[in-house]
Amino acid sequence: MTTDLTFITNEENNKLVDRFAVLIKHSQFFDCLVGYFYTSGFYSLYESLEETEKIRILIGISTNKDTFDLIQESQKQIQTELKLSHKETKNEYSNKVAEEYENSEDSVEVYEGTKKFIEWIKSDKLKIKVYPDENIHSKVYIMTFDEEKAYDKGRVITGSSNFSQSGLRDNLEFNVELKNSSDHKFALDQFNKLWENSVDVSEEYIETIDTKTWLNDKITPYELYLKFLYEYLEEKINLDLEDIDDFYRPPNFMDLKYQKDAVQDAKVKLLEYGGVFISDVVGLGKTYIATMLAQRLDGRTLVIAPPVLIDRDNPGSWTNVFEDFGIQHSYIESRGKLDDIIRRITDTDKNQYYKNVIIDEAHSFRNEATQSYEKLAQICRGKRVILVSATPLNNTPLDILSPIKLFQNANRSTLPNPKVKDLERYFNGLHRARDENFFTGESIVSLRKCSEPTFTYCDFDCYVSQTFVVIKTDRIDLKYLTGTLNSQLIKFWLYYEGKLQGNNYQVDSEPLMNVPIKVGSDIENAMVVDLICQILFITKDADYLDNPDKQAKVKTLENQIDQLVYKLYDLTTEEIKIVKEFN
Repeated sequence: MTTDLTFITNEENNKLVDRFAVLIKHSQFFDCLVGYFYTSGFYSLYESLEETEKIRILIGISTNKDTFDLIQESQKQIQTELKLSHKETKNEYSNKVAEEYENSEDSVEVYEGTKKFIEWIKSDKLKIKVYPDENIHSKVYIMTFDEEKAYDKGRVITGSSNFSQSGLRDNLEFNVELKNSSDHKFALDQFNKLWENSVDVSEEYIETIDTKTWLNDKITPYELYLKFLYEYLEEKINLDLEDIDDFYRPPNFMDLKYQKDAVQDAKVKLLEYGGVFISDVVGLGKTYIATMLAQRLDGRTLVIAPPVLIDRDNPGSWTNVFEDFGIQHSYIESRGKLDDIIRRITDTDKNQYYKNVIIDEAHSFRNEATQSYEKLAQICRGKRVILVSATPLNNTPLDILSPIKLFQNANRSTLPNPKVKDLERYFNGLHRARDENFFTGESIVSLRKCSEPTFTYCDFDCYVSQTFVVIKTDRIDLKYLTGTLNSQLIKFWLYYEGKLQGNNYQVDSEPLMNVPIKVGSDIENAMVVDLICQILFITKDADYLDNPDKQAKVKTLENQIDQLVYKLYDLTTEEIKIVKEFN
């Protein structure tokens, strides 16, 4: 496949920003003509422009289409050309710059790129002009090479990419690189003609940044503090503007502000993350809060609660409260009838039979090892989950993990704190056993009861519950041991010589102590360790679980470890066949 690319699409290894970085190194002058210019494009590229002598940016700005259409309608037979005055052009440009920074990311990259942009304007290295006569939608980038450093005049790139982060790097685009000197000359001549008839807005850019955006030196600490408060509390501020009183309330209902605030806050969390806890001490109206929340949700609502809390003879039962608040098309059932719920859902053959699940006394489902939890997880799959409990945490932080997993992926959560992206690891780290040294440093971790044994190498402190077994030793390389234990041969051994509980493996200390670990030569050991290191490197990537190519690569590496283990244990061809057929 040729590397002399003509089309540039922003696909992998073919990004416009990377091509610019190569070409600009040899460029004495860089000119760009774009319909829209964003400083995000500049700070993606400015490091490559450090050695460039002159930069010219020409932007097409005119009136909007609605105004143009109105004028065309009033002057049907007249060919009208709309042209902004120089003052209007500068004001229009200033407004667009201010609008861009209003929506820009508040980041160091934006700040540093903008400061460099202003520095180059002040030194006359960079000029910005706006063409006022008509809308320009062309995207043309002209690089004129330094004659002493290059063998041709330059290059022209034209196509769909605006001068922005998305146009240079993120979006799928179609651009073509023109390499003939005649194309370069034609583009440069046309650019120069437009440049001569354009309005210089370089000073307006600096003034706009200094007076109308967050990137200026005149913001006081107090103003910055107010800005921080607004950004941090924006959701809460917007919630205060919503009116919860539009929904029906039964006569003589006690209207309590803390309950309304809880409903508003719970709705935001529920829609954002797929689930929410409603937790408070007994007597403060968790049932009413959940009911008012159900009023504000689309779709049917399923309530699962203890029998006494759905009994009509109980005035505060879910059945009575839902009727009092006028909630129809709901389904309220005892938590002892999960099979009936599943059967009823299956019989309706409607995936959208209900969209919301309220689970009262949710702490009763904190043990994942029970059949009740498995059935509940089936019922909650893909639904919004509202967990009602006065005591969500009874013994350890792990009590909260199981309910959260009813609406969140345990290893790829959507919660905002980076520390809880992997919920299993985070909560297991909170559950500290008595002998802390056993959970610190290098180790191998495996579930005790599992459908297939998996041994995970950990090079970090790993606090796990008693549902896991932890392997620590200084007699053998733990990466080598990880590779051996995860091999198909050891899985075969554990099935026939270890412990089973039904069809599940029982990976306890007793069968593990009896596993016949064989240590090979230094070279053989190093080969296994190297393969494990490659696997760890790939599986740590954030996109591993969504990347079939990386998963296939790991499978290949695991197969290589299997072959080394077969050889290490001197298995015959027939014996290897037996192991493979088992797996």
